[in-house]
Amino acid sequence: MASAVPPQKNSRRASGSLAMPQLVDEEAEAFVAEALAELVRSKISFLVAGTFAVSAYTGISRPTKDLDIFCKAGDYARILKHFKSRGYAVEIEDDRWLGKVFKGRFFFDVIFASPNGTMLVNDAWFTHALPVEISGCPVSIAAPTELVWSKSFIQLRERYDGADVAHVILKAHDRIDWARLLEYMEVHWEVLLIHLLNFRWIYPSERNNVPQWLLDELLSRLSAQRDLPLPQTKICRGRMYSRPDYEIDVKEWGFADIGGDGEMREGVEEQTP
Repeated sequence: MASAVPPQKNSRRASGSLAMPQLVDEEAEAFVAEALAELVRSKISFLVAGTFAVSAYTGISRPTKDLDIFCKAGDYARILKHFKSRGYAVEIEDDRWLGKVFKGRFFFDVIFASPNGTMLVNDAWFTHALPVEISGCPVSIAAPTELVWSKSFIQLRERYDGADVAHVILKAHDRIDWARLLEYMEVHWEVLLIHLLNFRWIYPSERNNVPQWLLDELLSRLSAQRDLPLPQTKICRGRMYSRPDYEIDVKEWGFADIGGDGEMREGVEEQTP
């Protein structure tokens, strides 16, 4: 039986002393300032996430040339159209989640979902966002709860955001709404458990940063799952982390992709209605 989930709230405060990433050069700084000022002028709702948000919550200031702008799906095309009308080049890299705005060698991403479809930017992102100032512009950054969610599935061979997740839990655990995070990851609760166990292993002296009720809940689910039979369909969810890294599983080994049918597991008779 699930434990009672205590409601939590994120502290919302503006701060002028939050850490920011180190932009690669002065031209990059000028581009970020210009892009954010134009976004504010557009009056289209947006949030800053990615490296800027990680820096703000953890104090880690690493070099970057990236600016990740998150918005709701309905505002994605509006942002691209706004910048196109002002002479910027725009590109729809993947209409399922990502567009880009360019000026010369610089660009920023416009993101409204995750590549695997597990995460959609919704009103809660804006309700719990943190007002800050970046490059002289009043903006809001994604709350730690949504930040962890947005990074949980980024586990490619060339890019792994597990360290960002661990650092946000370490430095901003008291501002994470754990009940909301569990709700976001309800279907993929094992991914959340993996990150929490990873955090406990990395920081054994900080294990209490994760509420006990949440760990109990996830371990209870794991215990219940162990007593059930294996799925009849061979499933590989690895493609939710990285499509190319797990391509062989669905093309040669008979596993079901994120959607669609796969082979029946050996030794299991196919059931008919």
